[in-house]
Amino acid sequence: MMRLSLFAAAAIALAGFAVPSTASADEWAIDGAHSHVGFKVRHMAVSWVRGSFDSVQGTITFDGKNLAKAGVDIAIDTASIDTKNEKRDEHLKSGDFFDVGANPLMTFKSTKVKEGKDGTFQLIGDLTLKGVTKQVTLDVEGGLTPVNDPWGNTKLGFTATGQLNRQDYGLTWNKALETGGLVVGDEVHLVIEVELNKKK
Repeated sequence: MMRLSLFAAAAIALAGFAVPSTASADEWAIDGAHSHVGFKVRHMAVSWVRGSFDSVQGTITFDGKNLAKAGVDIAIDTASIDTKNEKRDEHLKSGDFFDVGANPLMTFKSTKVKEGKDGTFQLIGDLTLKGVTKQVTLDVEGGLTPVNDPWGNTKLGFTATGQLNRQDYGLTWNKALETGGLVVGDEVHLVIEVELNKKK
């Protein structure tokens, strides 16, 4: 459920927001405490349910010059879903939706980066969820100029938004309303906010 986010403990450690490395490239790690993978989806056709995945890890490798060569590999713990409603979260973790026991990870691997105007770019890649892989496009904005914090860390930050259809990934559960329409909308809007620490 999600407008441009996606762990078994060992798998998380290996997954990441990563770019094919080169000799001159810098490697950055996602700062999970300052990153957010959020989504919203229509409820009863009259309002929105919003939620997030609270466990995301990874790295990005970027040479600072050729954005087109950047690549991304991000992993999200599906069991970390949080919509501020315990009963709903348990339903989302079940086989009706994410089936987290069989599918602990949601992953995104980039295949192309298209540079846009005013520091924006498109990140195109494969999202794998519940055993299904589909191409998605994320619109990304953020500073490509690093900043230093007071504790000696070098930082970058990005915001990505996008949309997907949950039906494409086998998340098909729904109920019809007496007045017409469905309980849960199919279009999911994603908002992913990432803060990165440069690896030393």
